[in-house]
Amino acid sequence: MTDTISRQEKNKKLIRFVVFNGIIAALYVVLAYIFAPISYGMIQARIAEAMTIFPIFSWGTIPGVTLGCLIANLLNPENLGPVDIIFGTLATLIAGILSCLIGKKNKWLGLLSPILVNGLIVGGYLPFLLMDTVTWQAVAISMLSVAAGEAIVMIVLGIGLVAIIDKTGLKRKLP
Repeated sequence: MTDTISRQEKNKKLIRFVVFNGIIAALYVVLAYIFAPISYGMIQARIAEAMTIFPIFSWGTIPGVTLGCLIANLLNPENLGPVDIIFGTLATLIAGILSCLIGKKNKWLGLLSPILVNGLIVGGYLPFLLMDTVTWQAVAISMLSVAAGEAIVMIVLGIGLVAIIDKTGLKRKLP
């Protein structure tokens, strides 16, 4: 009897985990696509990236944010190809892991991970995909531009989401 209950509880947790991450991924994709003009390109402020604060509260949200980024990059209207799909998604995965690790100690510092990681990785490869002639100055400007866009999203939306999740106790609901 206890075995059956234990198995049922595990199944419920797994279903909740999959559904929750599916919702996160879907929301990420919808936000990236609705705001496509500012979600893609050298100058970007991807509103969906505000969801990268979820890993600060729960490692169980990393798959949803990462999957959402993958699908959003697959749907990129500019179709930047495998480099963007792979490395853009990898940047979100790394930022999520770092946010989770850093956020356990200081949730406010956890907000820096998406800014720094996306600035370095995404900003580092975008000039090679979008420009005919690439200089180190173009790469530096791209990195700063992507980091600045990410910082704007984190400051305007991320900080507010952290406060709401803290105040409402939503962190207990995350997988």
